Amino acid sequence: MLRPVLLACSHGTDNPTGQRVVSSVLDQVRVLLPDVEVIETYVDVQFPQIDTVILEVPHHRDVIVVPVLLSAGYHVHHDIAQAVAARNEATGPRSQAVATPALGPHPLLADLVVDRLRQGGVDRGDVVFAAAGSSDARASADVEAMVDLVSQRWQGAVTPGYCSAASPRVGEVITPTTDAVANYLLAPGFFDDRLHKVADPLGVTVSAPLGHDPRVAQVIVDRYCQAEQH
Repeated sequence: MLRPVLLACSHGTDNPTGQRVVSSVLDQVRVLLPDVEVIETYVDVQFPQIDTVILEVPHHRDVIVVPVLLSAGYHVHHDIAQAVAARNEATGPRSQAVATPALGPHPLLADLVVDRLRQGGVDRGDVVFAAAGSSDARASADVEAMVDLVSQRWQGAVTPGYCSAASPRVGEVITPTTDAVANYLLAPGFFDDRLHKVADPLGVTVSAPLGHDPRVAQVIVDRYCQAEQH
């Protein structure tokens, strides 16, 4: 029996390095799930986008959409949810499409955030946990849950800050005495550049984005398998 098609839906970026990072993560997912068709798709900036791709999957195939997004904001609850609803309306009882939660919060991602800080030369101290930000309060709740997970693994205060849309902004909570910015972004791009513009003049270290670490791929696999079992 064919397993559901995995639509891995990321935000999209015009940064070539960021594009390669996301594609490399999905290559790792394909290794972990060799019997699953994995299709890369996006909600913005890049193509093909989720609303088109999800309708192109043969109608007899079940579909699991995994948001390759760290928090569940507008794109998860609106763009992806609408695409899933359109798919189910088009296929009727022949198949089913579902969407999983966003990647975070997840303990593996908390481990990775801490590892990135240590790789940047910081092993303790007060850090700003920098997330993209969303006007959707559910995304902020996801970030707060991640802050709790990181705090359990870190010696020092962990204060959330956002790049856009939510408060407080990173620039409002970072100070010259901040030991580091804990980068909670998947890949280089617009928000990563923004973090450096705020932190670099203060001499504050910014850890690397989570990137194509195998743990990111494993979280995607976890989300897929959990949805498949329900």
